Amino acid sequence: QLRLVESGGALVQPGGSLRLSCAASGATLDRYAIGWFRQAPGKEREGVSCISSSGKTRYADSVKGRFTISRDNAKNTVYLQLNSLNPEDTAIYYCAATRFLNQDICTLGESDYWGQGTHVTVSS
Repeated sequence: QLRLVESGGALVQPGGSLRLSCAASGATLDRYAIGWFRQAPGKEREGVSCISSSGKTRYADSVKGRFTISRDNAKNTVYLQLNSLNPEDTAIYYCAATRFLNQDICTLGESDYWGQGTHVTVSS
């Protein structure tokens, strides 16, 4: 059973940066497409970025040019680099995994396995 654990969330000032990690256990992550999602208080969950098992990436318009997703299969970990943070980025960030037959596909929607989330707060 694949298990995902997020880390790296923190309180950061506007304009600051963070790197979130999604570490996997129980299976090799290289067979999965990984997505990062976030949910702000009182708002619906939003797909932020995803990376396919082949390394193809997608980003929500709200984070394009500011966030970068990457994966290190040797470490069984996927990262989300968050730059130029603003208060609207405050949320719980989750990673999720899905296996697709097509290795070029990832999803910003429903996923099979979810982590417990890590808190990101952007405030001065």
